[in-house]
Amino acid sequence: MDVELDIRTTARVDIVDVTDAVEDALPDGTETGLCTIFVPHTTAGVLVNENEPRLVSDFESLLERLVPSGEEYEHDAIDDNAAAHLRASILGESVTVPIADGALTLGTWQSILFVDCDGPRDRRLRVSVTTRESS
Repeated sequence: MDVELDIRTTARVDIVDVTDAVEDALPDGTETGLCTIFVPHTTAGVLVNENEPRLVSDFESLLERLVPSGEEYEHDAIDDNAAAHLRASILGESVTVPIADGALTLGTWQSILFVDCDGPRDRRLRVSVTTRESS
């Protein structure tokens, strides 16, 4: 089962909690399996971590320190978004979360966070659920 979720971001770097939307996308009757969340964009990523406002701000600061805006990146001659591409490559394009008893098995403080590094934009997120047939 594959589902696409639409996400609208509102800032150049925007971190959006998509946990509830992913959970809602799980097919009815899914008891166990794997849920892969994939970002089909080269300037955005996804991670699993705590959605606490100060930590979200710390992630934004970390991305800026690791890949500073305003540097003279080669790719900027084309799109002026090299920093977004580099940041997204650090974040990664997918995460996989186990499903048990019909729900994502995230830890107490874990959330699925979509990170746009080149917003604001309308984005997509692909949710794929794999289940094993009973024998």
